Amino acid sequence: MANTEELKRKITVVMFDQYGTVVDMQKGLTEMAAPFLRDKGWSGNPGSFVTWWRRTHFENSMIDALLHKEHTPYREIGHRAVAYTMDRAGISYTQDEVEYLVGCIERLTCFPDVPEALARLQTRYKIVVLSNGDPDMLETARQYHGVPFDRVISVAEANSFKPHVATYAKAAEIVGVRMDEVLFVANHAFDCLGAKAAGMHSAFIDRRKRPFGGTPHQPDLWIDDMKGLADIMV
Repeated sequence: MANTEELKRKITVVMFDQYGTVVDMQKGLTEMAAPFLRDKGWSGNPGSFVTWWRRTHFENSMIDALLHKEHTPYREIGHRAVAYTMDRAGISYTQDEVEYLVGCIERLTCFPDVPEALARLQTRYKIVVLSNGDPDMLETARQYHGVPFDRVISVAEANSFKPHVATYAKAAEIVGVRMDEVLFVANHAFDCLGAKAAGMHSAFIDRRKRPFGGTPHQPDLWIDDMKGLADIMV
C-alpha cells in the first residue's frame, strides 16, 4: 500500500470508472431486467442473466480493444451481448427489446455511499469519469446518478475500450495533467491494473470481497467502499 500522505500531495485528479464503481450495475440491471424476464416466461435467476450479459459484453469489448481497428460503440457491443445472452437463455426477443435492456444502463443510480464521498473528494481534487460508455449514454446518465463531475470522458476519445493504454493516456491529456497526478478508482481489477500499468496511481474498491490477483500492477490503495476512499484521501 502506498504512503497516503505522499499520495495526497501528488494527486490532483481522482478519476473513476462509472459502470459498477459509481453506479450499481449488477443490482440495478437485475431489478430492471427481472420484470422483463418474468413477462417473457423465463424462470431463471435474473441476477445470473445480468451476469451472463455483463461477461459477454466484457469479452466482446476486450476483443474490440485488442483488434484496435475502428472503435465499436459501447451501445452496439451491448446489443450484441444482450442478444447473445437471450439466445443462450432460449428467450425470444425483438430488436426493440434488446435496445430497451441496453438503455437501462443509462438509468442506473449510485451506490449509497458515493454522493457524499465524492462531494468530500471534490473539495480537494478534480473528480472525473473515464468510462467505456458512449458519450451520449454518459450524458443521459447524469440526470440519474446526480454526481456533478468536473469532466466526463468516454473512451471513444481514444478509439478503444479500457484497459487499452491509449484510454488512460487520452484522459490525462484531456484533463491536462501528468499520468502520475491521477488516482484511478474502480471496483474491478482489470481497470485498476490498466490504469496502473499506464502510469497512473490506482485505488481498488473491494465491494465484492474478491482477490485482486498476482499482477505486478497492484493498486496503491485497497479499500472497502467510497467512504473509505474519502476518509483516506481528504
